[in-house]
Amino acid sequence: MNDRAAHANSFGPAAEIYERGRPTYPAAALDWLLPPGTPRVIDLGAGTGKLTRQIRDRGLPVTAVEPSEGMLDQLRTAVPGVPAHLGRAEQIPLPDGSADAVLVAQAWHWVDPARAAPEVARVLSPGGRIGLLWNLRDERSDWVRRLGEIIGSTESERDTTVGEPFGPVEIAHFEWTETLGPERLIDMVASRSYVILLSPDERAALLSEVRRLMATHPDLVGRTEFQLPYITECARATRA
Repeated sequence: MNDRAAHANSFGPAAEIYERGRPTYPAAALDWLLPPGTPRVIDLGAGTGKLTRQIRDRGLPVTAVEPSEGMLDQLRTAVPGVPAHLGRAEQIPLPDGSADAVLVAQAWHWVDPARAAPEVARVLSPGGRIGLLWNLRDERSDWVRRLGEIIGSTESERDTTVGEPFGPVEIAHFEWTETLGPERLIDMVASRSYVILLSPDERAALLSEVRRLMATHPDLVGRTEFQLPYITECARATRA
């Protein structure tokens, strides 16, 4: 297994931590990504269903597709009643033309776009849309920049390449903040693929540094809740 595959496959054993620690997505980003009306949506690489439940809560028909059994188990618990299938972007287990939009949150950089784009197009209706999104920590905030130095900033790990048979890719950014506490911050850090793959001693040392940051940084010390600023980067393209 190559390094990329090891990272992509690391999440299943840490599905509970991922569910507790990862943020949701801003409503404005979904407004921009989703077609108007009542589109049928596939949440591809759905993880534990963070985005799936937001799509469902809009009253839209949504189907989740996820390659990790562990993540899928968490999703089925978190979003009962939503169709959920084991599958990959390069081989989606759904019929032709079964969706009007396919959204991929925090996952397109794990796929092979040359194989995934035609497969996404296959399951889309004519004129259907693909939407990609990533939550990026806003390191203009001093404590968030320091956090990135401790855990190793991987905010560049995204790829908005889609390619044929889709048209040009449009990009948009949405700024927002999440309120969280110390334990959720630890879970967020612990749910990142490269942290999951560390040795137990290395992981403990890294999380200890994060706890030290919370105990000493003036923006965090003594607080039970604080604001973590994000910039959500979105990309969309229409099936030609």
